Amino acid sequence: MHEMSLAEGVRGIVEDAARAQGFGRVRTVVLEIGELSSVEVEALRFCLEAVLADTVAEGARIEVEEVPGIGWCMICAKEVAVHRLYDPCPHCGGYQVQPTGGTEMRVKELEVD
Repeated sequence: MHEMSLAEGVRGIVEDAARAQGFGRVRTVVLEIGELSSVEVEALRFCLEAVLADTVAEGARIEVEEVPGIGWCMICAKEVAVHRLYDPCPHCGGYQVQPTGGTEMRVKELEVD
């Protein structure tokens, strides 16, 4: 389950930010998660609850902003919406679609006290 290692990475980012900026409590963690990132959001929430215990972010609300999947169709020479990796182009049906967006996962924002 790679969500646990992702959650541990988020914890590291939160703890580093708390040390660098001197805040004592995190109320909200806002994550951007791409539609094509292969992250199971509910599993990540579960893992975050476990790894954020006894940290400055214990009990913090986790907000997830989904980033839509975007790809470049090499046949059509167009940007197209992609909902899963390796899906065909919705215009021509070809499989030469290179993901260009929606593969990321990042901590976008921390709401702190």
